[in-house]
Amino acid sequence: MLEKLDLIEERYEELAKVIADPEVINRQEEWQALVKEHASLEDIVTRYRELKGINKEVEEAQGLLRETDDREFRQLVEQELDELKQKQESLVKEIKLLLLPKDPMDEKNVVMEIRSGAGGEEAALFGAVLFRMYSRYAERQGWNIEVMSSNFTELGGVKELIFTIEGKGAYSRLKYESGVHRVQRVPTTESGGRIHTSTATVAVLPEAEDVDIEISPNDLRIDVFRSSGHGGQSVNTTDSAVRVTHLPTGMVVTCQDEKSQLKNKEKALKVLKSRLLDIARKEMEEEYAQNRKSQVGTGDRSERIRTYNYPQSRVTDHRIGLTIHQLEDFLDGNLTEVLQSLAQAEQAERLQTLEAGLRFSD
Repeated sequence: MLEKLDLIEERYEELAKVIADPEVINRQEEWQALVKEHASLEDIVTRYRELKGINKEVEEAQGLLRETDDREFRQLVEQELDELKQKQESLVKEIKLLLLPKDPMDEKNVVMEIRSGAGGEEAALFGAVLFRMYSRYAERQGWNIEVMSSNFTELGGVKELIFTIEGKGAYSRLKYESGVHRVQRVPTTESGGRIHTSTATVAVLPEAEDVDIEISPNDLRIDVFRSSGHGGQSVNTTDSAVRVTHLPTGMVVTCQDEKSQLKNKEKALKVLKSRLLDIARKEMEEEYAQNRKSQVGTGDRSERIRTYNYPQSRVTDHRIGLTIHQLEDFLDGNLTEVLQSLAQAEQAERLQTLEAGLRFSD
């Protein structure tokens, strides 16, 4: 680990010289990339320099212990040595966390998709509950939410709903929500009082920007038609709804919520790009698939990740075995405790992998 940190410090010092070079400054695009890299190394270099200072103080204290027989002085030095070792341990932990590779998608906005699963109308109604939950969470964070495409049942349930959430670090917090969400409750559509189990699936995709995904117009087929409401009745007199088909993959995205054909097309392309980016990201991670299986938040849409039990006011996240008895509060968007626990669990898994790699390299 120390060798790796030495190389990082060398790179940091090298970058400091390069970004001060007037010739490099004149090449703005290159200069900005170098400045960004320099800033990304600052925290880890600062902690490493602190650690080197602490290591030196530890060596000096241990030297003093070897050189003195004075009992009182030894006690003072031993006390100081204990404090130094605690600082040393804390810094090593911080540095290991900083060494973990960052997900380049973490700072992106997200495209979320909710679909009803098993359970008919009750599953669709639960999908609407999930949408409200994420909407309330976004409000609490001061994020913006926009519906891209919707397909509701006559009772207000969600057959399919696609929406974006815009906010700093949105993907880093919400990426753990991908998977199957299970609800256990007495359906609002049934008077018999029997508890039913239904499901809805959630997909969380990092929002693609033009620099992330480039689509050739020749790869697209765009069809327009009239928007329809509940039961299939037409709600527009113009062909404003848009269906975009990506020919190489066969992927289809339909948007009809806007009255403007252009706006529907823009939304459909945004969803399509985000789905293609998600596919590309997963292909890049295939070599790490075995490792990721052991980690939290793999994003597997077939994985049952959480159960919402209404009779017991209980929410259980099956990936980390966490149960809270504050269902109403959770459904009102207070997701922070669970999302933080998921992030910490993934971090712990990644730390284990990092430490194993460092031991192997030693």
